[in-house]
Amino acid sequence: MIDTYLIIRTLHILSATILFGTGIGIAFFMFRSYFTDDIHEKLYAARNTVLADYIFTLPAVILQPVTGLLLIRQVGYDWTDLWLIITYVIYIIAGACWLPVVWIQIELKKMLIRCAKDGTKLPTRYHTLFKIWFIFGWPAFIGLVIVFFLMVMKPV
Repeated sequence: MIDTYLIIRTLHILSATILFGTGIGIAFFMFRSYFTDDIHEKLYAARNTVLADYIFTLPAVILQPVTGLLLIRQVGYDWTDLWLIITYVIYIIAGACWLPVVWIQIELKKMLIRCAKDGTKLPTRYHTLFKIWFIFGWPAFIGLVIVFFLMVMKPV
């Protein structure tokens, strides 16, 4: 017999792992690409960063709250427990940081495609957006670490 709770819990853990792992992985490669002068290496990183966000991060972002809410209901936690409220707030803040990051990644990719095609230098806007991308990544990363802690510890 299939245990629904274990399936939901597994999906929740997997989506959390994908969300965090993909996030840190693509951030690493995107960040590293900033330090090369090869426009094609930068473009490769940007293309795959955007693709990974669509394939991995977006489904995990959707699955996390869905499975989380199902787990809350199934286990019988109070929806208003402090640790859950903190988790909701942090997840929303991380998402609010992630959305502009995705837009920035798409913009960076467009600039890189244009410069690779035309053989031109990257505009100042590329560097400005990249710095904003970097800054916005930190609250999302730290927030997800805290959410992981709260998921594991479930402080009362």
